[in-house]
Amino acid sequence: MAGTERITVAHGDGIGPEIMDATLRVLEAAGADLAYDKIEIGEAVFNQGISSGIRPEDWDVLRRNRVFLKGPITTPQGGGVKSLNVTVRKTLGLYANIRPVRAYDPYIHTHHPHMDVVVIRENEEDLYAGIEHQQTDEVVQCLKLITRPGSEKIIRYAFEFAKRRERKKVSCLTKDNIMKLTDGLFHKIFDEVAAEYPDIETEHLIVDIGMARMASAPELFDVVVVPNLYGDIVSDITAEISGSVGMGSSANIGDHHAMFEAIHGSAPTIAGKNIANPSGLLRAAVTMLVNVGQGDTGGKIYNAWLKTIEDGLHTVDIQNQNTTTQVVGTKEFADAVIERLGQEPTKLKSVHYHSDRPNLFTYKPRAAAKKDLVGVDVFVHWREGAPEKLAGLLQKADSEKIKLLMITNRGVKVWPEGFPETFCTDHWRCRYMANGNGGTIDHGDVIGVLQKLQEAGLDFIKTEHLCNFDGKPGYSLGQGQ
Repeated sequence: MAGTERITVAHGDGIGPEIMDATLRVLEAAGADLAYDKIEIGEAVFNQGISSGIRPEDWDVLRRNRVFLKGPITTPQGGGVKSLNVTVRKTLGLYANIRPVRAYDPYIHTHHPHMDVVVIRENEEDLYAGIEHQQTDEVVQCLKLITRPGSEKIIRYAFEFAKRRERKKVSCLTKDNIMKLTDGLFHKIFDEVAAEYPDIETEHLIVDIGMARMASAPELFDVVVVPNLYGDIVSDITAEISGSVGMGSSANIGDHHAMFEAIHGSAPTIAGKNIANPSGLLRAAVTMLVNVGQGDTGGKIYNAWLKTIEDGLHTVDIQNQNTTTQVVGTKEFADAVIERLGQEPTKLKSVHYHSDRPNLFTYKPRAAAKKDLVGVDVFVHWREGAPEKLAGLLQKADSEKIKLLMITNRGVKVWPEGFPETFCTDHWRCRYMANGNGGTIDHGDVIGVLQKLQEAGLDFIKTEHLCNFDGKPGYSLGQGQ
């Protein structure tokens, strides 16, 4: 098929080939001006020993074409393999994940007939950086990374999206009452950017109550911007309560590349049975067409899809005893959409798209803060007795410039003045601080502490420098500080 926009297509695993074939047939019938380069990804590639799930030469195809329509894949369980979705998003800089969800009441059953929500999820950092370590016999860690550039780019994208689409409200969900530095930075930047959009209503909610409200009253939300992990969870919640996760679509947008996919997995248990709902991938393809400047074609497909839903031709996952006129398979559903190309729904709200190449943002770094090293947290693997005994060994590293301030275990202070009821593992955070008000230390002082701990026979496993930035602590304060 000849066309002016060349895209990369991967059918994927499980139900992927079925829903991709259905989607491509609809695109061709609608006259989408596309050409395809097809690559193989997922389970077959993992089984060849390629841990990324994609062959090295196919990265060249992705980078050349810039637009990727991807079917769902199966990631093998266990260690040694990576999430291909996360790898592609991060490698190609696809920092914005856009997941729109609408209710299609009464044709698709939902308790929330008025919901119309767009979740905009940060796509590259947070716990999805995947930086994990086993540090002791009993403790593993995962690093949560939140950056100012990553947060500012996704938050600005959310406000610009709301502005372009004439949406009225942007909500931010974090857990900054607990994670005051990481989630606190995301919330702080949200407030800074929100001030530049006075015509858009804004709110911040703690993520647990925010998700509870989303599940019970999604009509209260419009655009939601969230860090990576929360975004993954809340977007699945919105898709499920709208009627079916099978209809959820995802656009992954970056400065140079874009990837479009359904949000669901490969569903291997129903593969090959011609019962999978292709709507999620088809709706993702519509977003792709809008993104590449073929909004008219995208609108034609989406309206035909709405007319199909309205006419009661439903796949098994969305059948409704009140409105389903015929339960159809994957192929037949695509046929029904093709038959209705050029038609519009009569009761559901039709769409009319303009080409919508998103505004992207160049991050402008701020002036560097004055950074002072004022202490160090030394993490120790130790299982030889009570905190008081450990403190006696740690204090051998005290000097005129630096001394042991406290010991915590799983974030709870256990020395000095700890409680015997506190359960402790073999993983201890030992905080050394510069002596005196306003005191500072240098890297040599940290090395000196570690040398003395080595002489005391202690197994230190990690250090974190404690710094002030323009006089403000850049670390969480412990009890007693």
